[in-house]
Amino acid sequence: MKLQRKNRLRALSLGAVAVSGALALTACGSDDTGGKSNGGDNTTSSATSASAIKCDDAKGQLQASGSSAQKNAIDAWVKEFTQACSGVQINYNPTGSGAGVTAFTQGQTAFAGSDSPLKPEEVGAAAKACGGNPAIDLPMVGGPIAIGYNLPGVDGLVLDASTIAKIFDGKITKWNDAAIAKLNPTAKLPSTKIQAFHRSDESGTTDNFTKYLKAVAPSDWNYSGGKAWQAKGGQSAQGSAGLAQQVKQTAGAISYFELSYAADGISTVDLKTDAATPVKASVENATKAIASAEVKGSGNDLSLGLNYKPTTEGAYPLTLVTYEIVCEKGNKADTLPATKAFLNYIASEDGQKLLTDAKYAPIPAEIITKVRAAVSNLS
Repeated sequence: MKLQRKNRLRALSLGAVAVSGALALTACGSDDTGGKSNGGDNTTSSATSASAIKCDDAKGQLQASGSSAQKNAIDAWVKEFTQACSGVQINYNPTGSGAGVTAFTQGQTAFAGSDSPLKPEEVGAAAKACGGNPAIDLPMVGGPIAIGYNLPGVDGLVLDASTIAKIFDGKITKWNDAAIAKLNPTAKLPSTKIQAFHRSDESGTTDNFTKYLKAVAPSDWNYSGGKAWQAKGGQSAQGSAGLAQQVKQTAGAISYFELSYAADGISTVDLKTDAATPVKASVENATKAIASAEVKGSGNDLSLGLNYKPTTEGAYPLTLVTYEIVCEKGNKADTLPATKAFLNYIASEDGQKLLTDAKYAPIPAEIITKVRAAVSNLS
């Protein structure tokens, strides 16, 4: 479903991640694929004549991996960055947030994409990879986590957090269950068996999805949460694209993934919140919820505390923020120029403008301004 362009909320801007070069996408079991884009000259490209991509001394290859939720954003950014900066290859592998953080802490990548900030138990390993310096979480792009379903003849399905929790915990197994029927009194719900799919890999999307359930329906979701799926039962697939593919091809299926994967006819659930009207999964509605997030990190670490119970009318609370995790200091000399050029562009206003049609939500202006300052101080 194509989102119409709308005026962005005042004081909000969109953070994003630009990626260049030969995109090495190897997410097993998913349909994530990437394209190779050869750079032009070391100036601003004709497609980005209004932008100011500063390549500086960026050159060589930059390895990165992690969040598959931002993969579609990467596809939107790769062309612009590579046309502006010749001689730079950035290979981003959407292996999932957990694998991305592991690769970073093992010194294999210049940065990691993660839909959750570093956990306390990961901080030490990350600092070791940074030569004894801290790694920082830089929020770059937000987005709604859509709940996609395959139920022909049923449009505009409404679910609340309690019902969603029971579905993914195997306590509601039929689509005509009384709890679903109560939320959808005019729908002709079939007795089809519910096929709930979750991520097989460690995933920041899973982490954020289960944080929402734990925060809003704690009596129905009795799991501690995290990047690894904990509930019993259900079926699994690799990556966001893998889940979306399963929903497309499986009658009665339901799953969760970043909104940009809800394409090619995949229907999405409207969330019943405390607001008067169920809320649709959209960039605009997710932006309203992300605007109430608070910075929880200190210094240049900008990890956020998301508000899963926003009071703003129309706010879609099931959201995630993708962070680029990078060394504040101690970056390798041969990758630092490309890392800074890359991150400077994706945090810029010009980089942000590419994301509206890719169905990603803005990072609030107050926060993205701090991100830009943090990037400028990387060393």
